[in-house]
Amino acid sequence: MAMSAEEEIQAMAQHYLVCGTEDCKRNCQFYCNPCHQRLCKRCRDEHQKSQDTKDHEVVPYKQRKPQLPEEKCNLHPKRNVEILCKECNVPLCAKCIFMKEHTGHQLDDLEEKYAEKVAFCRSEISKIQEYYLSTSQGLKKEIKEDVMAIKNTMDDIRNSIRAEAESLKELVDRVTSDKLEQANIMEESLLKTLKSQEKTYEDYTEYLEKLLKEFHSYKSIDNIRVLFSDDFENLKIQSIPETTQPVLPVFTAGHFYKDEVSKLLGSVNFPNIKPDNRRIKPMEKASTQLKLTGKQTRRDVEKSDVKPTLSLSSSVTKVREYTVPGVGSVYHISLGKSGRLWASDAIGNLVQTDLQGNQLQKIKTNGGDEGYHTVTQDGDLIYTDRKNKVINRIKQNNTITKFIKTGDWEPISIHSSHINGDILVGMRKGGEAKVTRYNKTGKEIQNIQRGNKGRELYSDPHYITENINGDICTSDFNNRAVVVVNKSGQHRFSYTGQGSGFNPFGICTDRLGHIIVCNGYPRNNAFDILDQDGQFLSLLLTLQQGIQPYGVCVDDENNLHVGQLYTTKVTVYKYLQ
Repeated sequence: MAMSAEEEIQAMAQHYLVCGTEDCKRNCQFYCNPCHQRLCKRCRDEHQKSQDTKDHEVVPYKQRKPQLPEEKCNLHPKRNVEILCKECNVPLCAKCIFMKEHTGHQLDDLEEKYAEKVAFCRSEISKIQEYYLSTSQGLKKEIKEDVMAIKNTMDDIRNSIRAEAESLKELVDRVTSDKLEQANIMEESLLKTLKSQEKTYEDYTEYLEKLLKEFHSYKSIDNIRVLFSDDFENLKIQSIPETTQPVLPVFTAGHFYKDEVSKLLGSVNFPNIKPDNRRIKPMEKASTQLKLTGKQTRRDVEKSDVKPTLSLSSSVTKVREYTVPGVGSVYHISLGKSGRLWASDAIGNLVQTDLQGNQLQKIKTNGGDEGYHTVTQDGDLIYTDRKNKVINRIKQNNTITKFIKTGDWEPISIHSSHINGDILVGMRKGGEAKVTRYNKTGKEIQNIQRGNKGRELYSDPHYITENINGDICTSDFNNRAVVVVNKSGQHRFSYTGQGSGFNPFGICTDRLGHIIVCNGYPRNNAFDILDQDGQFLSLLLTLQQGIQPYGVCVDDENNLHVGQLYTTKVTVYKYLQ
């Protein structure tokens, strides 16, 4: 039986493919389908010039049709099958076609159909090898990566639970210490009172003993007239002093339940998010995907497939400039609706203006050089009152109301989420600092204070904002760092600049997820731009361009509004292309 084309290739796999013409040892490049002969270039030309073979189909070797294997007919063992009955779907020899069961049936060349079947097999093999295997292996690898991510996430959550529990234990210890001190003070007060009462009776006993001696002396005197003297008449026993019995303190046991303690320690839940299906690369991209290096992940491929309409420009362009009247410098900017904005300086002046520099409203606050105001989704302005520990709201009809009381904590910075309207507040109390999340009605729903290992995350959250993925980004002046946590409060990264002298002030994010932070005076005066994973991308508006930036925000047209020191001007730049 003749070898199939695949068997022929396997038999010759360790040698280069040679021409099938007798005595020709040149490389095979072509194939004559009717003759089933391998041909080199020279032999092909001769083959096509020959009168017997000039009409033969000669194709590149990879496009050859496989030779039909020799297979004997079951009914006529001396004949090979070479015809296909389409209706019965069985191979036949030339003699079988005259049998009555195949009379009138449509017949096909078996070699042609065999070639189609082999071509189909090759196509499916190629798909399996180039697409299905690599894709399924990639998804399997991704599952392993997800397993590691889940383990790391759960480790972080467990560490956070322990850190919260440790924090609660420390709080319980402090409260216990305070209560024990209170008990000690009460005991000291009671004992002091009883000591005073004891001294009263000591003095009275001493008085009685003295009086007793005097009466004894009068009893034994010889001069009877002394008993009728004024001195004797004045001798009277004073009443026993009255004292009060102490009222002893009582201990009233507290009432706490497991559910209440559980609420204090937070909870672990699945977010109300529908899981995404694993993305399977399109079939037509299989050849492209096979060229990726081993270091490229499926997520990297997805990123490369996305064609962003915006990207960082290599240079910035000044769009316009406007003046904010009524302030000394522009330390913080909150953009509102209809081209209106709020700006503040370091001495409590908070001004509303339009982009033409017309002052619309001005109020006096106790705010300073921090991001202490923000515009809500409803268009109202809310701002922190550090002195009175409240957050005020200015409605669009200009009425001011107390919105949120922050208890013992001093609210420093504030941001209203563009994602869900939540309110993020950076706070301080003594040597502690935290970020608290309120919903849009002012109900406290989250506190973020410690990292995964129980360490304090913040020292002075001077400015605060939110990224497009829900990350909370704070500009922490005392720590000289940008501290970023995810929406669950898990620490993601801290950015401390590209060198010495990192002084973070104003911070904002844009629709591409860039984090833009002002690296302030005296040495730098520039904006550091990071991606949402904390990788430094570039510097923007450096000191050489003659600005001293402090406050910053991005508007709906992707323009950067920059407030500066020692000037009331806000400059607007285009930095995306």
